[in-house]
Amino acid sequence: MSHSNNCLNCDEPVSKKFCPNCGQKTDNHRITFKHFIFHDILHGVWHIEKGILFTLKEALLRPGKAALDYISGKRIRYYNVFYLTLIIIGLLIFINHVQNELSHYYFNTRLNPETDNAGKKIDTFLSSYSKLIIFAFIPLFAINSFIVYGRKKLNLSEHFIIAGMIYLGVIIINLISMLLFFIEYIDPTYLFFDFLNYATPSIILLFIIFNYYKTFSENYSKLQNILRVFLFILLLFIELIILVILIFGYFTNWEFKLKMVY
Repeated sequence: MSHSNNCLNCDEPVSKKFCPNCGQKTDNHRITFKHFIFHDILHGVWHIEKGILFTLKEALLRPGKAALDYISGKRIRYYNVFYLTLIIIGLLIFINHVQNELSHYYFNTRLNPETDNAGKKIDTFLSSYSKLIIFAFIPLFAINSFIVYGRKKLNLSEHFIIAGMIYLGVIIINLISMLLFFIEYIDPTYLFFDFLNYATPSIILLFIIFNYYKTFSENYSKLQNILRVFLFILLLFIELIILVILIFGYFTNWEFKLKMVY
């Protein structure tokens, strides 16, 4: 173990366990095999996993309040919410691909080769840019809350943190729902899966409404908060409709004549 009055990394004078300039620990063990395995590898992996699990739990149970805690400076326990969102989105896309292949195999759901050209282009576009499209909802959340919740006096970047945490909760719910659909290949209880198809969007909508309401409940009266949540959702639906129109219009030469052939 090395003891020094100066930081071994930046040469800043130190008197406590961590350097006030760069944050490095002032006690540095010599790198041995034991230290490398149990500290550098296991401790590092556990620290990352612990941060990921804590962030996932907070995003699902209290995303708005967790985001406000993070904004206020309580950050050490959290994993980067945007990195984690990209990881979950990647997992969603992989699971969706697996489910599509299983559906093709079990239920013969491949599109007919005669499907119109516009439909093929849209399918290719969504497949190629699915991660970007899903991630693009975060800016919509952030801009809408920045417009609607001005009394909180948060800047746009801070609204991105709130949006990222709540949206992480949304995609966790979606991930759970997708995993439940694997039961279909063991016991195709169609009534349950029809229910799940309708229940998941409803749960996600209620999750967004409830958590935006809770996040800003201390800044507005109940009626004011309800009206602002309603405005937030209304703006989101308008933006989604515009996005859908732009995508379908572009790939159909603005004729909107799509034919789905199974």
